[in-house]
Amino acid sequence: MDEAALRALRRRWSGAVADSPITLPLATMLGIAIVDSATGPEYNLLPVYAAGPAIASARGGVRHVLAMGVVAVGLCLLFALKAGRFGELRMTVALAAIAYVTFASTCAARARLTVERRLVDVREVARTLEDVLFTPLPSRIGPVRISASYVSASRSTRVGGDLYDVEPCPDGLRLVIADVQGKGLETVRCASVVLTAFREAAPSARTLADVGRRIEAALERRTDGQRFVTGILAEIGPDGSLLVYNHGHPPPLLLTRDGRTTPVESDDTGPPFGLAVLTGAGDLPDSVTRLTLGSGDRLFFYTDGLSEARDSHGRFYPVAERVAPLLAGGPPEDALDRIREDVTAFTGRPPDDDSALLLMEFEGRPAEAVPPRTGD
Repeated sequence: MDEAALRALRRRWSGAVADSPITLPLATMLGIAIVDSATGPEYNLLPVYAAGPAIASARGGVRHVLAMGVVAVGLCLLFALKAGRFGELRMTVALAAIAYVTFASTCAARARLTVERRLVDVREVARTLEDVLFTPLPSRIGPVRISASYVSASRSTRVGGDLYDVEPCPDGLRLVIADVQGKGLETVRCASVVLTAFREAAPSARTLADVGRRIEAALERRTDGQRFVTGILAEIGPDGSLLVYNHGHPPPLLLTRDGRTTPVESDDTGPPFGLAVLTGAGDLPDSVTRLTLGSGDRLFFYTDGLSEARDSHGRFYPVAERVAPLLAGGPPEDALDRIREDVTAFTGRPPDDDSALLLMEFEGRPAEAVPPRTGD
């Protein structure tokens, strides 16, 4: 075996030792034994060996705890014999303490393992649901290149109340980006209702307004009616025609090929989805914007997790000012990575709100059809 293979074997072995659930308990009892030897028979630390099985219960299983209990009993008998206390009451009390701690530690280890198994099952279910909510977007539909980025403020989940999706349709493609008001499980459930309604309606609905009405109806049927959803519905045709319906959401930015950046907004922003449920207003008017994209133009959609990110002085992230130069040049996915890095540099801390980013680049020429997406 050559030297490189030996080094790799040593690293693997040292890593396995460090990760073993019995390494720390054994090291603790070894330290106690060293102190016991140094202090002499007058101190006699026999009951302290119970620390071994107690520590083993934090990471190990029942067998690890029992093994450490056996080691603790062996060390207790050895040092009792060495100190001339074999058979004395002190040794008996120490053995009883070790036995009791070992029994309690096995119960604790068994309970911990049961909870861990349940957590693993819950996380697997959560990951499956997250994968259903956020299926990967195609990189291109017709003449439009697509890139997306999602960051959840929760460390335990990948998704929250922000959402996006893109679907092909006879007139090109349709997209949604939205932000559910509030936090918690009901927010995620509301986001799933919006996504499901969009995926059902977008490919076949006659108009984009019909897609919005389907989303509104789904929220009324399937949620508790206590939340609203700010969002944007957009449609991009093969010829670059753009139709945008804004429901109380931050307007997207249009970066033209010559470097000009303008917000895509109309005079009046329509009310968020779900207000028909809250107010009983029925069919709500839409805020509509129509324009035509040129070859090389980019459309940047985002949620308020980006625009409301704050620095240490409480200043909001200036989206139009800082994002414009970051969007120019390179693949769309690289542009979104640059924006994420810039937001982190601006705030100086991890995100405290969910944020979704969606970047569309119109290339002015049709491409090969993308295969149907799975998992919807």
